[in-house]
Amino acid sequence: MAKQYIEKGLLVPDHVITRLMMSELENRRGQHWLLDGFPRTLVQAEALDRICELDLVITLNIPFETLKDRLSRRWIHPPSGRVYNLDFNPPHVHGIDDITGEPLVQQEDDKPEAVAARLRQYKDVAKPVIELYKSRGVLHQFSGTETNKIWPYVYTLFSNKITPIQSKEAY
Repeated sequence: MAKQYIEKGLLVPDHVITRLMMSELENRRGQHWLLDGFPRTLVQAEALDRICELDLVITLNIPFETLKDRLSRRWIHPPSGRVYNLDFNPPHVHGIDDITGEPLVQQEDDKPEAVAARLRQYKDVAKPVIELYKSRGVLHQFSGTETNKIWPYVYTLFSNKITPIQSKEAY
């Protein structure tokens, strides 16, 4: 069901993504997990509140044009799911998968017009969620345009806030 929306370049509606996420997270009670892109709306945040208390929330403040440019330069190899970016992970031959030689495609939701619409919509619905977590004192914001410059700060935050988990093999 979610795939139908994604293929059209739309955000998945609250009721669909919330039901999917709550089901997955209920199955992982007692485990540690990291969510990326959820919750995006207050409805989703309220549903998440019913099953857990968040330790840490991160938001990356990246200029609109930077996001639009990066996302619209993404191409995929559908059979394998391999993702290429024409700027920082380009295929050896433009438009061709490095491993199979098959053609790459740009999904509808990665085309510049769809990316711009999706980013505008996201900004409108995410603002109240960001304010909610800011008021709870769990929000940490990072700004920039380059992953290698932002990541060290995010990593330091993780290292200071999250207790390392030992694998079962370590026992």
